[in-house]
Amino acid sequence: MRVHGELLAVKNPELAVERSTTRGTETVGREIELSVVIPCLNEVHTVGKRVRQALEVLHEAGVAGEVIVADNGSIDGSAEIAEEEGARVVSVPAKGYGNALIAGIAAARGEYVLIADADESHDLTHIPRFLAELRAGQDLVMGNRFRGGIAKGAMPPLHRYLGNPVLTGLGRLFFNSRCGDFHCGMRGFRKECFVRMDIRSTGMEFASEMVVKATLLRMKVSEVPTTQSPDGRDRPPHLRTWQDGWRHLRFLLMYSPRWLFLYPGAVLILLGAAGCAWLLAGPRPIDGVAFDAWTLAYSFASVLVGFQFLAFAVFTKVFAISEGLLPDDPRLTRMFRYITLEIGLAVGAILAAAGIGGTIFAIVRVGQGTVSLDQMLPLALSSAFSLALGVEVICSSFFLSILGLRRRSAPGLIPFPDAE
Repeated sequence: MRVHGELLAVKNPELAVERSTTRGTETVGREIELSVVIPCLNEVHTVGKRVRQALEVLHEAGVAGEVIVADNGSIDGSAEIAEEEGARVVSVPAKGYGNALIAGIAAARGEYVLIADADESHDLTHIPRFLAELRAGQDLVMGNRFRGGIAKGAMPPLHRYLGNPVLTGLGRLFFNSRCGDFHCGMRGFRKECFVRMDIRSTGMEFASEMVVKATLLRMKVSEVPTTQSPDGRDRPPHLRTWQDGWRHLRFLLMYSPRWLFLYPGAVLILLGAAGCAWLLAGPRPIDGVAFDAWTLAYSFASVLVGFQFLAFAVFTKVFAISEGLLPDDPRLTRMFRYITLEIGLAVGAILAAAGIGGTIFAIVRVGQGTVSLDQMLPLALSSAFSLALGVEVICSSFFLSILGLRRRSAPGLIPFPDAE
């Protein structure tokens, strides 16, 4: 990471103080409390005004602070203007909104960090609102534009009435978050908490990941009303409605195995099991329509697919925890104390044996001519289902145990521990 040709040394606090005091933020000899980080990509018409306004707000509020512009490869002179106005400029060659912010936050010297866009859409005079909440003990303070007010023309109707409400609603549902505006670009947080979040997103979904990680890690999250104004750009925004919207939705789904796999799988199993119980005794006519072995076959298929969904829910959760994407889940830890690889293999073997036995019995009975093939069809379907499910359980048990190998010597979740 470089600051306009100079290697940015994290252990050199004088660098931040010197650059941030050139415009009178009065931080000489004082520990920096707040770092304002502004991502920038070709914002020549607005970035200078944003830096100047941020420094003025810090000065008027008596806050020991600095302004950092994370330049993501501007070619229009934005970086030079920002530096002239008193910002520390961090060059970030890796493209992406998330990459720019991660680098800018890493360079921050403050105990607290506030991020805001460079396009004049956020009101930087609201900085004291965020800082007051952080000083009061909050870990993440989100801006809420729907509570503060959105000026006419500041947000496209598709974003205002569909994109933001739907994605925020899903985030609240999936993660039990209280945040009412997942995508507000103005937010403040403790830098140490940001490090704990270990954010991996490099694009616009960075905004969602921060809220999700803070919620999953049980951090203190609050909101303050803020506003959104029309941006001051002379070009289209970097945000791509459908592509970035999908990236946010994809992130929410991938971070919630429960809603992506577990709940759909449970529904499929319940529906399939109900169909099996209803049809195993024989065909069921309703209003002249016969539900018979064909429907029974699809019921068994529903249970098998549902089991696959449940297995993927567990696989995904274990992998995400092992890779540090999600925090440890004590419920899984307790469950795997009793469900071992050996138990999974035994259950799978019993199911497979039952399937093989039922198949042999059906073949013998039909071969003897005592029953017709149609009469044996329910038993044949049940046997095929039991055999397939048994193999699935055995394979899933081994795979889950392999996933847990990396955590054998680590505390926390240890899937399928060896039997003692």
